[in-house]
Amino acid sequence: MNKKTIEDIQVSGKRVLVRVDFNVPLDENGVITDDNRIRAALPTIKYLVEHQAKVILCSHLGRPKGEFNMKYSLKPCVERLSQLLGQPVGLACDVIGDCAKKMAAELQDGQVMMIENVRFHKEEEKNDPEFAKALASLAEIYVNDAFGTAHRAHASTAGVAAYLPAVAGFLIGKELDFMGGALENPQRPFVAVLGGAKVKDKLGVITNLLDKVDTLLIGGGMSYTFQKAKGGQIGNSLVDNDRLQFCLDMMELAAKKGVKLLLPVDNEATQEFANDAMRITVHSNEIPEGWEGMDIGPKTQELFAAEIRGAKTVIWNGPMGVFEFPNFAVGTQAIAKAMSEVDGITIIGGGDSAAAVEQLGFADKMSHISTGGGASLEFLEGKELPGVACLMDK
Repeated sequence: MNKKTIEDIQVSGKRVLVRVDFNVPLDENGVITDDNRIRAALPTIKYLVEHQAKVILCSHLGRPKGEFNMKYSLKPCVERLSQLLGQPVGLACDVIGDCAKKMAAELQDGQVMMIENVRFHKEEEKNDPEFAKALASLAEIYVNDAFGTAHRAHASTAGVAAYLPAVAGFLIGKELDFMGGALENPQRPFVAVLGGAKVKDKLGVITNLLDKVDTLLIGGGMSYTFQKAKGGQIGNSLVDNDRLQFCLDMMELAAKKGVKLLLPVDNEATQEFANDAMRITVHSNEIPEGWEGMDIGPKTQELFAAEIRGAKTVIWNGPMGVFEFPNFAVGTQAIAKAMSEVDGITIIGGGDSAAAVEQLGFADKMSHISTGGGASLEFLEGKELPGVACLMDK
């Protein structure tokens, strides 16, 4: 990674503004149901505390639409962080107001505070320079450790870097090392597994990966568009008719580049979209009229698993079927299990794949689980992320 991190600068005694991603899921009572994003920020926060910095955290949570709406207060995150950190964390009652300024000014070395939800101000998402300047005025150094929002050019993810020396935290550092390393200089064979519902969400990813991988496995809802493009029968399965030509072009491009592009050979199909629907296993290009593909079938699971197990680098983004129904999560589980058996680098590109791996208990077997769904996708597309581009080069 060619960006400076917190280890490359002097932080002792300095007020450090850290953009974290505490956009965690809450239940109806405001209780955090998954604190992974808070845990992911701990190495950076602990490093700053140990090096006697004055730590000022900022994050968004949900979509308060530019208004102070206490339903989206960061209070639950601050309480959880205090427990995980083993020290009290103060929460300012505003973002750039007198309360935040006073708390920031009074912070002692090694103390941690958090300002309220940055999206309580509509200027945050507009990347308003005056708002960014006001945020920056709280501190002397800026650290971005929010990979989940690094693809957004907001005031707290990119704007403040215009006013303060800006470096990466450990989480963004790890993301760039793993994902960047895999894309720039992978151990081969390099296999990418793509799933999810829509071809259109993965256009850039497929195009970029065909230049880099040895094998591309395509499952999930997007695979039916490829099957139809090849002349297969897909019944009532998900299809993106505007992207049939794109699928043909990609299959031709893969052949030209010597990339193995594998599609499912069998699928689980049902006549109704429900977990307990009667299902049949069919050839992927012979899904009967009135039936809908819901998951990859047993032969495909074996085929894909064998490719994955033989790889030295694997990147996976997107489930293989209707993962929210347990009966159609089998294909996704098979991929997760195969990845846990890889003797090499395994990278999960955020989103549903990350949830699947966590849920199945394979998380600790992966080299890296990305914390950002949208950001990982844009990274895999080869796009420059504003929240990374704004940091100082080494």
